[in-house]
Amino acid sequence: MATKDKKIEEAQEVKETTKKAPSEKRKQKNLEDIIKNDNSEQNLAIERKYFIDDEDEETKKAHEEQEQAYVLESQQASNYNKDNYERATLEEYGYIDYKVLRVLWKIASKILLIFSIFMLYIGVIVIAIQSFNNTDSTTTFAGFTFDNYIHMFDKKSLNDSIINTFLTSITATALATVIGTFVGVGAYFLPKKWKQALIMFNNVPLLNADIVTGISLRLIFSLFLPFMPTMFGFWTILIANLYFILPYVILSVMPKMNEIDPNLLDASLDLGVKPVKSLIKVIVPAIKGGIFSGMVLAFTISFEDFVVGYYTTGNGFNTLSIWIYSSYGRKSLFPGVYAFSTALTFIMIVGILLYNFIKGRIKKNEKEAN
Repeated sequence: MATKDKKIEEAQEVKETTKKAPSEKRKQKNLEDIIKNDNSEQNLAIERKYFIDDEDEETKKAHEEQEQAYVLESQQASNYNKDNYERATLEEYGYIDYKVLRVLWKIASKILLIFSIFMLYIGVIVIAIQSFNNTDSTTTFAGFTFDNYIHMFDKKSLNDSIINTFLTSITATALATVIGTFVGVGAYFLPKKWKQALIMFNNVPLLNADIVTGISLRLIFSLFLPFMPTMFGFWTILIANLYFILPYVILSVMPKMNEIDPNLLDASLDLGVKPVKSLIKVIVPAIKGGIFSGMVLAFTISFEDFVVGYYTTGNGFNTLSIWIYSSYGRKSLFPGVYAFSTALTFIMIVGILLYNFIKGRIKKNEKEAN
């Protein structure tokens, strides 16, 4: 009998719990719905209704005070008007107006740009003015004349030095372009470790001072004097020029190799093209921009070289820069040098402008064709 009564009591407890559960769920749902609302007074009222009823009197009083303070704050915030308050200025925040300094900097930058361009080209301007000078003096301008251009090649020693300069520069540039192209292409297919070593050794002539390169090459060439007493001259200057212009060609070709498709050579070989022909017909056209830029740079550096050529020349073989240096010690200099230098500069400028114009026209025609 006792067991039966106990089971009845348990059943009644479960029934009461089941009845209460929906009521608690509804209470929680109502609380969540009201909290979602933006009305803060209702939120506080609901919180007080559900959570504060079971607390003691002191706690209830504290909560009521907090509720009143919060309501007061809300009312003050709703009555806020920004026009009733003073606005802080930018200077009060530490802002500094650099308008005057910006204007001064713009003026200074333009003056600096003009000054830099002037310093770069002042030598060319002075030589161009001197080429029209009516006297051999390098310090006075006696009058305007074109005789210096007419009699530009009247001096045999100047003509020989010009021929020697072009001969060594063109030959060294041609050899450096061919060798540098093959080295640049070969370096692309080397392992990373070997490629880094090659680049390091390639940069040594670039980092060396010209006077160090010239003296070291002269000492090396001097070792062969017992076997070749007349070796100083064309061949020594040619080897010296090739030594310090070859790295420029290699450095111009290698970046272009990194831009092409690495599978391009393999694809041409798979199609039955022989390796040498594949290199000439496929790789070289793809990197012709780097080859051309390296060739132009190599020719320019070789043509205007003085220090290395001065220490490696001999037997009366003079380039233009060496001839000018040996002649400039006198009070007067043959004015044909100024005329030749100005004419050469003018030809180079015209050539560059024509190249850019033709290149632009070709790109424009290709764009219109597409």
